[in-house]
Amino acid sequence: MSIHDRYRLSVVINARGTYTPLGVSRSSDGVAAAVAQALPEFFVLDELRDRASEAIAQLTGAAAGAVVHCTAAGITLAAAATMTGGDPRRTAALPDTTDMHHRVVLPACHVIDYGHSNLQAIRLSGAQVDLAGDEDGCTIADLEAELDGPDVACLMLVSSRLTRGKPIDLAAAIKAAHRRGVPAVIDGAAQFPQIADLLATGADLVLVSGQKYLGSPTAGLVAGTWPLVQAVRAQDKGIGRVMKPTKEAIIGVLAALEEWQALDRVKWQADERAKVDSFVAAVSRIPGVVVTAVPDPAGLQVSRVLLKVPDAKRVATELEAGTPPIYVMTDRMDDDELMLELVPLTPEEIATILARLWAVLDG
Repeated sequence: MSIHDRYRLSVVINARGTYTPLGVSRSSDGVAAAVAQALPEFFVLDELRDRASEAIAQLTGAAAGAVVHCTAAGITLAAAATMTGGDPRRTAALPDTTDMHHRVVLPACHVIDYGHSNLQAIRLSGAQVDLAGDEDGCTIADLEAELDGPDVACLMLVSSRLTRGKPIDLAAAIKAAHRRGVPAVIDGAAQFPQIADLLATGADLVLVSGQKYLGSPTAGLVAGTWPLVQAVRAQDKGIGRVMKPTKEAIIGVLAALEEWQALDRVKWQADERAKVDSFVAAVSRIPGVVVTAVPDPAGLQVSRVLLKVPDAKRVATELEAGTPPIYVMTDRMDDDELMLELVPLTPEEIATILARLWAVLDG
């Protein structure tokens, strides 16, 4: 009996990408086996977290790393780390920030809703968020105006396809913070494949998801300077206690990191592009559909499929209403465009999507 049958759950086809409400991603058999091995065992958790720090540092080139419950938790804990520096008294005091630098500067165009706002994730630490620029953009001068104020704990930046306005030069923004002695944090969420590039901007901490493209169990990865990573880990004796990673999550991250290091990424990228090209060729035969392969908007080395269809809302609704439900990206639906990500999908699932598109669009 499948897990879906056992608990009366819907089988779905996820062409929406690493989307949390659909379970984010698929872990490999190897990662699943490592998690299964961990569950009945005991560990010294500090020792296990030390091994994770070493593995993250080796893969990314950072001085240290940490596993936290998820990237949203990482945002809260990174803000806490910059306010407390890991000091036990301050760590125990949060979210009371009395006598601490407590202002977090964030570009207004980097306010993101992941199911909850990253503003709330920062404020959970007790920090005050001061927005620079506006929702249409933020210049380095806008950032400097906020960074020049008193009690700044850190600069928080976001690397995501969900940011708005003209892209901010992350390296220039971080240099502006460092000139004022202010640490900088980048929330990279789905950007695990680019974590080394994000660290190369000079960021003191980079936060990414483990369960998206890395394919680990639910976890956030923190990479950065030794003092700030230790300050993140120190939050376990404070507000981080409710955001702690589990033993099986850390083991799953370690197994996923080992698989990532062993992966032939050039071949993987070529295989994924071939998958997209084949799908585009097949969909192009459906009357009335314009289909193209488009690069990932955040710069990942994967392509997505963009469909221009008549009445995209109807198409998306019928795809989700079918058996199995098929979920696609609908943020451009008002322009009659739908986006699909094929990375986690099997050939059988892709064939099902093609058949359903034919039925919905040529019926």
